[in-house]
Amino acid sequence: MAEAMQKAMVQFDCRGTATGKMRNELDVRMVLPFEEGPFELATDEGSFHGGDASAPPPLALFVGGLTGCIMTQIRAFAKRLGVTVADLKVDTRVQWNWEAKGRIYETAPHSFEIDVMIDSPDEEQKVVALIEAAKKGCFIEQTLGRQNTIRHRMKTADGWKEV
Repeated sequence: MAEAMQKAMVQFDCRGTATGKMRNELDVRMVLPFEEGPFELATDEGSFHGGDASAPPPLALFVGGLTGCIMTQIRAFAKRLGVTVADLKVDTRVQWNWEAKGRIYETAPHSFEIDVMIDSPDEEQKVVALIEAAKKGCFIEQTLGRQNTIRHRMKTADGWKEV
C-alpha cells in the first residue's frame, strides 16, 4: 500500500488519562493514512515530581521515540537503497536547559546528538546517502528541525477555549 501512495497525511491521536499520583495512561493510535493500534503506553515521574516511577518519564519516551524513529528509517530505507546493514546501533543524547522560576521552572532545548554506527560492507558514500535519506524520512527528526506552532485548548462549560 505505501509503495502505491505518492502523498498522504499521517496522523496519530493520543488520549491520556491521569491514573496515579503522577502516572498517565496513554492510548495512542495511528488514524491516517490507515489505522494502527491502539498502543497502550504509560508515563510516570520519580519522587522529584511526587510520582512512583512506575513507568518511564515522558522525556524517556521522547528520546526513545527519536532513536527508534531514525533506526526504523535506516532499516527500511536500506532495503530500498540496496545498502547492506549487518548491524546497527544508535546512541542519542538530548539536553535541555532547566531554570527555576519561583515555584515552577522553564525549559528550553539545548542539543540533539545522534551517533549512528552501521556495520556495512558497502562503500561509505552509500551508507552516508542512507543516513541522509533516513534523516529526511524520520518524522520526529523533521519535526524537531522546524519551528512549530502548538495549539492548546481547554474544555470549558461554553466549549473549547484557546490557552
